[in-house]
Amino acid sequence: MFRRISQYITEIKSELKKCSWPWESDPKVRGFRKYRELSGSTIVVLIAMVLLGAYVSLFDLILAAIVNGTITGLS
Repeated sequence: MFRRISQYITEIKSELKKCSWPWESDPKVRGFRKYRELSGSTIVVLIAMVLLGAYVSLFDLILAAIVNGTITGLS
């Protein structure tokens, strides 16, 4: 059982070395600049989440107003 676990962990390590990671692989790059791609992608995702949340909330408010009949002229 321990041999299989060890083999599994070894295979995981070898597969993870093949991955493309979203940070700079150059050891000379340090600090925040190393994670430029990662931070840029995170900002894009956060902005998209805020915009989508605003869109869904607005659409929900409009539909709730229509269902409740609070918008004049629609009844």
